[in-house]
Amino acid sequence: MTLSFVLAGFGGQGVMLMGQILAQAGMQEGKNVTWFPSYGPEMRGGTANCTVVISDEPVASPIVDNPDVVVAMNIPSLLKFEPRLKKSGFLFLNSSVIDRRPNRNDIKIVEVPANEIADKIGNLRVANMVMLGAIIAVTNCVRKDSIVSALQYKLGEKGSSLLKLNIEAIEAGIKHVGG
Repeated sequence: MTLSFVLAGFGGQGVMLMGQILAQAGMQEGKNVTWFPSYGPEMRGGTANCTVVISDEPVASPIVDNPDVVVAMNIPSLLKFEPRLKKSGFLFLNSSVIDRRPNRNDIKIVEVPANEIADKIGNLRVANMVMLGAIIAVTNCVRKDSIVSALQYKLGEKGSSLLKLNIEAIEAGIKHVGG
């Protein structure tokens, strides 16, 4: 099985970290993965997106033209990547920020009020982890324990104090989509 993702938002929304953790979790499960970042020309607040491919087979290219999954953390990302999503693909929307409906009706839409959920947890910066929890619950691309292990790896010793908060956010995202 192969799943391709485009995760997109403004710089600072944590889409690169979301992609790195997803790819790391895939590697920890022995899958073939790629992670490919793309930044807008701005330093802060510009657009940022990355592609992730998780596969049981070797991955030929990190470039994804028509992903299985699009994660839009803001309206510009929705406008840019919705048209590229495969038919019957998953479109994850940060409904805290995106106040419009997608144009297509041949895709599966998953609305996650990531900012609101993160705010209830107590830190808006974990909205990306809320979304990541929803993604793994809906797509079953990797296991939750692999995500937690990848998060521990990425945060390292310095970030260990943030681990509990991030895990809480992931679990809140899973719970939101009924996982």
